[in-house]
Amino acid sequence: MSTMERMDGQKTALVTGANKGIGYEIAAGLGARGFTVGVGARDTGRREEAVARLRAAGVDAFGVPLDVTDDASVTAAAALLAERGGLDVLVNNAATAGAWPMPATAADIDVLRSGVETNVYGVVRVTNAVLPLLRRSRSPRVVNLSSSVGSLTFQATGREDGTGPADTAYSPTKTYLNAITLQYVRELAGTGILINNVCPGYVATDLNGHAGHRTPRQGAAIAVEMATIPDDGPTGTYVDENGPIPW
Repeated sequence: MSTMERMDGQKTALVTGANKGIGYEIAAGLGARGFTVGVGARDTGRREEAVARLRAAGVDAFGVPLDVTDDASVTAAAALLAERGGLDVLVNNAATAGAWPMPATAADIDVLRSGVETNVYGVVRVTNAVLPLLRRSRSPRVVNLSSSVGSLTFQATGREDGTGPADTAYSPTKTYLNAITLQYVRELAGTGILINNVCPGYVATDLNGHAGHRTPRQGAAIAVEMATIPDDGPTGTYVDENGPIPW
């Protein structure tokens, strides 16, 4: 395949934070469905290892050096994707939990700032950088990895099964992400770019010290599903494997 023009019908996906955990399994899942997958990650060694593992499993994968908090890194990643022929699916998976859980009365501003920079600004930075590529795709999709902990409904009712303990470092970043997503949905209505937020559930990852009860592959399934919805599929939804989550 030429680096300037993709094979007819070949689709390309970028998954941020794809060197391990849920992101890796999303990349594997999309690869199994025939996508060429860009493995976005900051760490060169882990990124190359993930690409090698995916290729060994039959996935057409390539590495994308990417730090979602760095403008120059994101710009370079978008240029790499353009050189390879474009982009059809963006999965914004990269995230940080900060010092979870962190009560509001003991909030560390630096930790809060870091969380927003990665979990919200990072999504905006990457999405805007690759938007010109998505606009040229026949079936563009954006999937943002949110969480039920971002639900204001659950937070207001104290739903422990939906939000966990009181937290200021992580949960509000997902609430912010949900709101930002809806702004994209409003602005891009009618363009064919379908944008949805998904919750993978409580997955055992580095983010929670592997305390979750679900596997990364189980958590990745809803993201893969929403990344591959048909052209008449939904946009502006907030879902997990069981259906809609209240905003």
